Amino acid sequence: MTGNGNDDRRNTVRRIAWPESRSRPVATPLPPSVVYRAAQPDAMDAQYLEGTGYTYAREGHPNAEVLAAKIDALEGATGGIVTGSGMSAIGAVLLGLLKSGDHVLGGNQLYGRSLRLLTQDLPRLGIETSLADPTDAAAMAAALRPNTRLILVETVSNPTLRVADMEGILGLSRASGTLLAVDNTFTTPRLYRPLEQGADIVIHSVTKLLAGHSDATLGYVAARDPEVALALATANASWGLTPSPFDCWLAERGLQSFQLRFDRAQANAALLAEALADCPGILRVIYPARPDHPDHNRATGLLGGQGGNMLSFELEGGRAAANALVRACPDIPFAPTLGDVATTLSHPASSSHRGLTPEGRAEIGVTEGFFRVSVGIEEPDLVIGELTRAVREAVRC
Repeated sequence: MTGNGNDDRRNTVRRIAWPESRSRPVATPLPPSVVYRAAQPDAMDAQYLEGTGYTYAREGHPNAEVLAAKIDALEGATGGIVTGSGMSAIGAVLLGLLKSGDHVLGGNQLYGRSLRLLTQDLPRLGIETSLADPTDAAAMAAALRPNTRLILVETVSNPTLRVADMEGILGLSRASGTLLAVDNTFTTPRLYRPLEQGADIVIHSVTKLLAGHSDATLGYVAARDPEVALALATANASWGLTPSPFDCWLAERGLQSFQLRFDRAQANAALLAEALADCPGILRVIYPARPDHPDHNRATGLLGGQGGNMLSFELEGGRAAANALVRACPDIPFAPTLGDVATTLSHPASSSHRGLTPEGRAEIGVTEGFFRVSVGIEEPDLVIGELTRAVREAVRC
């Protein structure tokens, strides 16, 4: 082979400059690069000092910035960051703001993994934790300590769909000078915007309703105070909580239809809740817009009379009936997720809350017959017909 041939072959591994164009792409590009080149050391220094541009993807990349800006617009936030998962968004808050000796007060009906994080993992780091009922601001106030640094609640709890006393908890946070972080995943900014009401931090599992297609794992967190926001961004980079550009690209694409998906799924959920309530064998249906919901009056004010796309129900017959119900509706995926375009069915006792003792689950109302339904955007008759038939078969077993 000639020398020129060798040279040509070696040149194929060299980086080629990205083509320039006077026009710009309509769809968001997807650059998977994890590193960005600078012209010289002085230019890189200037970039870090100015806080602009990109150097290494763990510290930020274009797709994460584009997605964060769009969620910022929904939440009325500025400077939010995207993380690798919903739990990593919570992790950024805890790792970025807390130190040994601090105390965290959490709602006692948080998502199961959040409960585990508070009750089992934070104490290993010397961080004190306790839980209280977020539907009762007086109970939350009684659980405050002199060293309480952070309150963590969900607007609507996962999976029991209890509605937090946000007005009372916001007042408690202000009066005590304690930071308030609100996981707004179930509610979404379509129903409630915590920062506008006075919360300090808002959190999302973008994996769920915002992305909406069960193909991207992401989180989001934003803070009102710029110093708090900087602490969250620093923790995100230092602990390696950074998201994948591809997942951010997928989620941004999903976000374009978020409002349409949410409204359709919410309408379907209201219809399904009514149909299940009339089914023999259903002990209770939990849906915030129903008059028999334990927090219905609060939900009406907080959520503007809307109920969201999530509902839960309790089936008589325990685990045997639960198994029978899942077998009887094979076209509804039985999966520990929510927010997909299709309806999904989840059994918290065997998934999200399996880490709790039976007594702990019973205390918050999660029995062996308890199911959570993430209602999708299908024709409502399809879901209603299949799930009500499955209930009838299950209770006959």
